[in-house]
Amino acid sequence: MRAIWKGAVSFGLVTVPVRLYSATENHDIQFRQVRESDGSRIRYKRVAEADGEEVPYAQITKGYETEDGRMVVLTAEELASLPSRSSKEISVEKFVPVDQIDPMLLDKSYYLEPDANAVKAYALLREALRDTDRVAVATIAVRARSTMAVLRVHEDVIVCQTMLWPDEIRTAEFGVLDDVPAPSDKEVQMAHLLVESLSGDFEPEEYEDDYAAAVQELVNRKIEGAEVVAAPEAEEEGGQVVDLLAALQKSVERAKAGRGGSGSKAKTTDTDAESDAEDEKTENTGAKKTSSRKSTAKKTAAKSTGEKSTAKKSTAAKSTAAKSTAKTTAKKATAKKTTSAEKSGEQDRKAG
Repeated sequence: MRAIWKGAVSFGLVTVPVRLYSATENHDIQFRQVRESDGSRIRYKRVAEADGEEVPYAQITKGYETEDGRMVVLTAEELASLPSRSSKEISVEKFVPVDQIDPMLLDKSYYLEPDANAVKAYALLREALRDTDRVAVATIAVRARSTMAVLRVHEDVIVCQTMLWPDEIRTAEFGVLDDVPAPSDKEVQMAHLLVESLSGDFEPEEYEDDYAAAVQELVNRKIEGAEVVAAPEAEEEGGQVVDLLAALQKSVERAKAGRGGSGSKAKTTDTDAESDAEDEKTENTGAKKTSSRKSTAKKTAAKSTGEKSTAKKSTAAKSTAAKSTAKTTAKKATAKKTTSAEKSGEQDRKAG
C-alpha cells in the first residue's frame, strides 16, 4: 500500500507520527464506452462552452457557481491560501462513547501506521480507546480539505474514519409516513418471530459480489470464444400480498425451512403466533366462515350435552349398582348371623 498522507496524531501533549493508508478499495465493475462494430474506445475532449475550442489540461482551474448563475474563477494559488486548521495533524478534541456516533456520519476509512520510534505511544492510545469503549473525535485535512474524523480500534490497528458534516445529512421528509396505522399485536408477534428465525452473527465472508463474478465469467467465455447463454430468469411469485399477517407467517415458515428449524423457545413462540395467526385469519374470512363456526359450535354443544347426559346415566347406573351390591352384602351378613345363631342353639340343646 502507498501512504496518501503523513503527519501526526496529537492528544494532549502526546504526539504520534503516523502515515495514512486507504483501508478500503472499490471493486465496482468499470466499463468503457466503445463503438459496437469494432470496440474502439470513445474519447471525450475538454472544450470551452463559449467557443467550442479544446482546452489544454494546464489551463483548467476551478470555478464556483453562485446561486444566481455567476461563475467565479478560483486559481490554484488562491485555493492554497485558504486556512487549513490541521494540515498535517490529526488533532484529538475529545473522547466520546461509541454509541454517540451516528453511522450516517461515517465516510471513508484509513489505517494509521506509526513511526518505528512512536510505537509505544501508539499502543497506549489504542489500549486507552479499547479499554474505555470510546472513540476519539478529531479534525484532519486530507487532500487540502479539513474534515471531522473519529479514531477507533480495528483489531490491533487504529483506524481514522472521516465524517460528513452534520449539514451534509439530508432530512428525510416522506408524507406517506405521517399517518401510518399501528400494527396489530398479532402482526408484531409474528414479526418478532420472523426476526428470531433469521437471527444470527454477522459473518462478512458469507457474502460475495456475485455480479462481479458473473461479469468476469462472461468476459472469460467471450475471450475463449464460447457461446454466451443467457441466464434463466428468476421465477416471479404472485402479486403483492395484501394480508400482512399471512405474508409474515409464510416468511417465518420459509426461514425455518431454510435453517432447519429453530430452538425450543422459538418453537413455543411459533406455536403461539401461528395460533394467533389462525385466529386472525378466522376473524377476517367473512360471514361464510362465521356460519360454519356457529354450526360447529352447535355440534360441539350438542356433543357436549350428549356427553353430559351419558355421564349422568353412567353415574346413576353406578349408584344403583352400588346400592344393589350393598343390599346383597347386607343380606349375606344377616344370613350368616342367622346360621351362626342356629348352630349355637343346637349346641346348647345337646349340652342340656
